[in-house]
Amino acid sequence: MLKLKNLTIVEDISRLDNIPNGKFLINTINAYSYTVAKKDAVFASALSEGDYLIPDGISIVKACRWINAISKPKRRIAGWDLFLYEMDRVNGECEAGKKKTVMFVGSSERVLALIKARVEKEYANLNVSAYSPPYKKEFTEEDNMSIIQAINSVSPDLLWIGMTAPKQEKWTFTHWDSLNINCHTGTIGAVFDFYAGTAKRAPMWWQEHSLEWLYRLIKEPKRMWRRYIIGNMKFLWYMMMEKW
Repeated sequence: MLKLKNLTIVEDISRLDNIPNGKFLINTINAYSYTVAKKDAVFASALSEGDYLIPDGISIVKACRWINAISKPKRRIAGWDLFLYEMDRVNGECEAGKKKTVMFVGSSERVLALIKARVEKEYANLNVSAYSPPYKKEFTEEDNMSIIQAINSVSPDLLWIGMTAPKQEKWTFTHWDSLNINCHTGTIGAVFDFYAGTAKRAPMWWQEHSLEWLYRLIKEPKRMWRRYIIGNMKFLWYMMMEKW
């Protein structure tokens, strides 16, 4: 059974420096994903058995301290932070005159085109490859093979999967052994839209005061109320159970 107190979580963004080159899966965890994973065994396995797990939520940071978990993150590391860190890392590793390839899998063709245009402006040493899977709740086996083949044919130097949680984590974890790649892979969902400019993050003040969740709730109450109101209450209940 998934328990926050037993999860190994990256405690500081500086620890990302210690991830060696090669095939490693990096997932994020927040209060919402934790509560969903409590009822979804595959999602729970994806979070607990991936290579690295980063605390994308102040609630995770505070809860780990409160329940005396084995990992006690110092602060939140958003998926956006992971994205910028990895993009800068790969861009900086390129040798003179040579480029590396970053691949984005997920979202729409429009969003992917916007991402490609921005990467070309901001990262001189990176080429962009992209694949937009069919928009459906469940992929067919043919869909899965097409995604795998697209990734393997590119063999990227950095891979981003953005299909929204928990679909992106479950898909990547389930098909991990079929991906013939040798690079860091991150499941970052909404970051695709943030980077493309089709969605906006909360202003910096809200981020700095750990209120980004409240900003999203105010902006999209019909879509987010169940996630942040009911979800947060469930998370608090689970933490009380782990504490006592």
